[in-house]
Amino acid sequence: MGTYKYSAEFRADAVASGRPVSRIAAELGVNHETLRQWIKTAEKAERPEAVAESAKDAEIAALRKQVRELEMERDILRRAAKYFAGETNG
Repeated sequence: MGTYKYSAEFRADAVASGRPVSRIAAELGVNHETLRQWIKTAEKAERPEAVAESAKDAEIAALRKQVRELEMERDILRRAAKYFAGETNG
C-alpha cells in the first residue's frame, strides 16, 4: 500500500472543521485514523507546554544514550588497563 502526502493546508482545514472524524474522513477520502493523528498533533501543537515537554523528553533520551555509551567506553578502558597491567607484571 502506498503512502500519500497531504499539504499542511489540507491537514489544517480537515482538523479545523469540527465535525465528526468519521464524516470528515469519508468526505475527504482520508483514513479516519490518519485524521485522528492529525487532530492529536494539532492539539499538541496548540499547547506550548506539550512542545516543551516533548523537547525535554527528547533531550533526556539523548543524554541517557550518551551516558550509556560513555559508561561502555569507560568499562572497555578499565578492562584494557587491567589486561595490560597484568601482562607487564607477569
